[in-house]
Amino acid sequence: MKERIEKKIPVNALGCMCGTSMDGLDLALIQTDGERIYSFGKSSFKEFSESEKKMLRGCLGRWQGDELVSKANDLITNIHIDEIKKFKADIIGFHGQTVAHDPENKRTHQIGSGDQISSAVKLPTVWDFRTADVKNGGQGAPLTPFFHFACAKYLGIDEVVAFLNLGGVGNITIVDATFESPELNGALLAFDTGPANGPIDDLMFENLKKHYDLDGNLASRGKISKSLISEFLSDDYFSTDPPKSLDRNSFKHFQMLLRRLPLVDAVATATAACVTSVALGINQLPNKPTKILVSGGGRKNKTLMKGLKTTLELEVSDIDDYGMDGDMLEAQAFGFLAVRVLKGLQTSSISTTGVQNRVSGGIVSYP
Repeated sequence: MKERIEKKIPVNALGCMCGTSMDGLDLALIQTDGERIYSFGKSSFKEFSESEKKMLRGCLGRWQGDELVSKANDLITNIHIDEIKKFKADIIGFHGQTVAHDPENKRTHQIGSGDQISSAVKLPTVWDFRTADVKNGGQGAPLTPFFHFACAKYLGIDEVVAFLNLGGVGNITIVDATFESPELNGALLAFDTGPANGPIDDLMFENLKKHYDLDGNLASRGKISKSLISEFLSDDYFSTDPPKSLDRNSFKHFQMLLRRLPLVDAVATATAACVTSVALGINQLPNKPTKILVSGGGRKNKTLMKGLKTTLELEVSDIDDYGMDGDMLEAQAFGFLAVRVLKGLQTSSISTTGVQNRVSGGIVSYP
């Protein structure tokens, strides 16, 4: 089957992504040979029910062997099977739902079974993208930079550009599009900037049973706690050189302190923390981008985007303005990466995750 698919390349790859916001499943088709993007196709979003979200949140920080994790594993697998069957694809890129991430101890945990998905949908399925990276000394995240490099080429960009994704956690890729390929030294630099929507969404849900701050309306009315922002930025993470990565709950102490503020001020401060951590990360770069293209749910937060545009001395744009789908970029990335894994191509580098050896991360399961 592998040979049959390789003969068809470029293929229609279906990327499936459950992000750190834990709100649902993104699915997106991409036609690619794993190096170049030919076109983008159909996409969809399957929102998790309230009970499903509760179960997944309950799994945070848990590892294999836990009873709740076992139930959630089946849940994620079955949701994927149902949704994948609605698409016509040649190969599946299945990321799974991250519930724990501990690269310092060379472990990361995404739930869902690529084996079961492959058997059910009768298609090759690439999964477990992060384990090989962390076992070889990498952070296991972010894994989107090689795709971002292809996006820059697809958009015809020939300068230094940043792709900023604002999900539960913020991550950024600096692409020097003057290079010919992403494997070359200096072509890419990537790291997690800090918490993004995660603390905001948690505050909104805990207090108002809402999943996000619509348009950043609450944040726009609050008073930012400058002392709390200063304490937040004193965390050792921000003085650590990239590449580096975070777990969704890496800033538990900061989140605890936010809860002591009035809700409107807490949301404003959490929003400002995202902005300041992005600005700090960019200011530390030796090779600064001329523009930032923003994807993920955070780009819909007007207060957050206004903060970025005010704080950063460069062009900040919603990636949708460039004809891309900012909601589906990460799903598309794992479709792209699935083809790279199938071909044995590199999926991360020392400048994107800190991985010490050349890896093509991922397991390929065949029906």
